[in-house]
Amino acid sequence: MDIVKKEIPKQFLDSIPNGIKLIKKGMDTFLVVENLFCPNGHRLMSETIQIHGMPAIKFKISDGFSNGFLFLDAFWGSHAKLYSFIPKHSESLESFDVCCPVCSTSLIVKDRCHEDGCDCTKAVQMNLPGKNRIIACARLGCPGHRIEIKEMPQGISETLSEINFYVESFDDTSDFRGV
Repeated sequence: MDIVKKEIPKQFLDSIPNGIKLIKKGMDTFLVVENLFCPNGHRLMSETIQIHGMPAIKFKISDGFSNGFLFLDAFWGSHAKLYSFIPKHSESLESFDVCCPVCSTSLIVKDRCHEDGCDCTKAVQMNLPGKNRIIACARLGCPGHRIEIKEMPQGISETLSEINFYVESFDDTSDFRGV
């Protein structure tokens, strides 16, 4: 799948919410998730694992047979991920227990994915500082994700939610080489 570069709305750039930062790589500007929390306030960012030079988002997961950690790329719209184990059921997080790595509180919520062709009814919900949140479809491989920012018009959030980067398709000269 080829990368489709989408512009970040100016209104969002003028008031980036806490937990998200803007960085430049080469000639391009990217949003990076800097702070996410479980419902109990524990930080979901890894202190030791980085993907593309940034701390990864860390979850404790179990597929009913084995368990370990899942690390997601913090670049907004990227779908790069690493596992600390080999899951038995890797096609969907719907059958996984996805939890905070600190307190084991479940991050799975009922939420219908809005991505064309996806009928998933579960999502992983993460909290940004304040009352904002990120919700990602629980079906692995589905690019469905959205950001909900209370202080911004819904149209801005919808535009951001459509930003997807398929990192695995970048060539070796890209700013994302080397996971």
